[in-house]
Amino acid sequence: MAQSYKSLKEDFVSNLSGGGMSEINWVTAVAPAAVLLWSVLQSRHDFFSHYNLLAFVTDFFLNVAAILSAITVYSSSPVILNSLLILPAVCLYLLSRRSRTRQKRPAQAPSANGRASAHRDQDIRNTLPERPFITHYRGSMMVATCLAILAVDFRVFPRRFAKVETWGTSLMDMGVGSFVFSAGLVSARPILKAQGADRRSSVGASLKAAFRHSLPLLALGLIRLYSIKGLDYAEHVSEYGVHWNFFFTLALLPPLVASLQILPTWFASVDMIALLVSCIFQAVLDSTWVTTYILTAPRYSLVSQNREGLISIWGYLSIFLAGQAVGLDILPHTGSKLSRSIFGLHMNRPYTVRLFMWSVWYSMLLFLAVSYKALALQVSRRLANLPYVLWVSAFNCTQLALFSAVEILVFPGLYSPIDKKLEGQRSKHATSQILAAFNRNGLAIFLLANLLTGLVNLATDTLQAGQGRAMATLVAYASILTIVAMILHWKNIALKM
Repeated sequence: MAQSYKSLKEDFVSNLSGGGMSEINWVTAVAPAAVLLWSVLQSRHDFFSHYNLLAFVTDFFLNVAAILSAITVYSSSPVILNSLLILPAVCLYLLSRRSRTRQKRPAQAPSANGRASAHRDQDIRNTLPERPFITHYRGSMMVATCLAILAVDFRVFPRRFAKVETWGTSLMDMGVGSFVFSAGLVSARPILKAQGADRRSSVGASLKAAFRHSLPLLALGLIRLYSIKGLDYAEHVSEYGVHWNFFFTLALLPPLVASLQILPTWFASVDMIALLVSCIFQAVLDSTWVTTYILTAPRYSLVSQNREGLISIWGYLSIFLAGQAVGLDILPHTGSKLSRSIFGLHMNRPYTVRLFMWSVWYSMLLFLAVSYKALALQVSRRLANLPYVLWVSAFNCTQLALFSAVEILVFPGLYSPIDKKLEGQRSKHATSQILAAFNRNGLAIFLLANLLTGLVNLATDTLQAGQGRAMATLVAYASILTIVAMILHWKNIALKM
């Protein structure tokens, strides 16, 4: 890559100040709006039950192309795009009935022993259901993340959506945090399974498993580092550092989370630990030289060259734990023995209500952190400070609440305590295959997206591409990712990394 072109590419993504939180909310609302239309088509017409070419193309346009449009050609008018998705969904929902094949409720098998039946129902409640709204949330997040990492290199992608230099908010800043939050969310599943089986691993065993899980991520980080340096690829040093990248951050999180098992058993509230870690980290940033060191220190040693990645890990740890706390709350059936409490308060309300409560809680804390005069903090993804942690947590809880509200509205009575097999069939019927595919092999698809992004940037001058050429490239790129994800999904391949 010519030095002048490399400098232009680096300047294109440097010294940016981002945009407003409300605009980010409108743009990302396209994902649940698209899932709403998908769900109405499926619930009312069984449109995606026979997954032919038309169903696949419609699924792609709703759950991939709509998100691509939101971050590019509709970036200045996301309300219009949301309306184009919501209005047809509302009309179809009001004017048509639910598919007859899904209207019938299963008859409960007769039982000579009512107590045995109650025990059976409770056993089913104590299992972990497959929640379509979580698949939709994680799949949509992965689609948006993969699209943005290439789109940011084209002028059709607004600069206010690209990562900010130090202070401010942007769509891609939220994408990084959401990736970590969603990873924390699903990390609650093995914890709940172990709890259901009355198993508790030792700290040593947990650390060993964590390091084993981190090795592939560490390898991916080294491959990315070698590729960028070897190809003289444009890079934004102040994002993570000279050698650091996001894969290294992901690799560090499992051992850090496992090490928290040394805390006493009475200190078992993951949500409180997340908030405590973030508050302590913010106090360190405010009362010591750490902030100045991160922002202004010369890069003369290996540590100083990678200071952003090394120090911000504490903020990302808080985000991961916040996601895990939400997962521990909403993954089990309501009322099961696996159900957790919210900040020490036992909650037996529907999970949608609980998610909105999480959203309100984190939103209130965020408002306090940025508006209270004694604090007046600014959001910084580069520092992963307290306002950033609260913003990411509030946003993701809101997104989860919206996806779950769509599910409850369009697919009522989805989770049946009568028949585990029937519950699985209902969940599959209510899940987009494309979003399920992106969710199932998210990290592998993310790696492929990084490779394709590099190839596109080496093969073409993205800065000179007009809107038509840029959109054609992005649609082709999105199609390749989707086809690969679907092939893996259809062949029942789940690549563990």
